[in-house]
Amino acid sequence: MSTANRLPAAPGRQAPAKFPAGAYPSTGAFFGAYAQELMRAAGTVDPAAMDQAAEILLAAHARDATIFSCGNGGSAAIANHLQCDHLKGVRVGTELTPRVVSLSNSSELLTAIANDLGYEEVFSYQLESQSRPGDVVIAVSSSGGSPNIVRALTWAREHGLRTIAITGFTGGQARELAETAIHVDATNYGIIEDLHQAIMHSLAQSVRMSQMAPEAISASIF
Repeated sequence: MSTANRLPAAPGRQAPAKFPAGAYPSTGAFFGAYAQELMRAAGTVDPAAMDQAAEILLAAHARDATIFSCGNGGSAAIANHLQCDHLKGVRVGTELTPRVVSLSNSSELLTAIANDLGYEEVFSYQLESQSRPGDVVIAVSSSGGSPNIVRALTWAREHGLRTIAITGFTGGQARELAETAIHVDATNYGIIEDLHQAIMHSLAQSVRMSQMAPEAISASIF
């Protein structure tokens, strides 16, 4: 593989090959290659980071802290979906009553802040009003470099919030700023966002199962 088909490496790692690196003879052939790359990229996710993130979330639930999610574009959809699965999903069959808020959810609020203060403020401004020390911020960002994501994580760190970043590509500043970073080492937005969604689901379902008896797990739908 030539160096032209590689993107800059995440810290301490060889860069993954660019995907796709060329055209495919058919959509079916591309899907087969896409599935293979999805499996390869899934193998780069650090299980220890997943465990650390789950511990942060369980501790937040135990002290009745609020979990805030945020993201842009496709990552905003994941952040919004996270609110559903980590609030309603985690609660089913457990004694947990999670507090979960997506900072990406209100177009009215986002556009008001962006229009008057700047788009880089859309998440941190909400945290200033709604969060308390000990709350948790989950920032979903493929690049890890979006200014509003970086500003939210920076503000959260400076004000006593715990932070989780879910990143791709090289991880950007978000990977360095977060207390725990769950990183997908890949070069394709679709692959990264697919795995970010899977990471989000895995965290919610793992936290839920940790509060259930084995027989309840086997009898439940996840």
